[in-house]
Amino acid sequence: MSTTIWVLIAILALIVGFAGGFFAARKYMENYLKKNPPIDENMLKAMMLQMGQKPSEKKLHQMMNAMKAQNKKKK
Repeated sequence: MSTTIWVLIAILALIVGFAGGFFAARKYMENYLKKNPPIDENMLKAMMLQMGQKPSEKKLHQMMNAMKAQNKKKK
């Protein structure tokens, strides 16, 4: 086989690999976010109510900022 055919096959394999990887990663992230949704203020408010605390806006913002800071430390 000539080298141009090999080059075309290699380029085609790269394109198929990138497309397959993109869709596989997208599907994985969708499933991950369904199982582990990010916590928002409404969820935090519900958790505080379940623990018997009356959540104020100030306390909600403090807890959200603390969680964001903790996530930044992990990265």
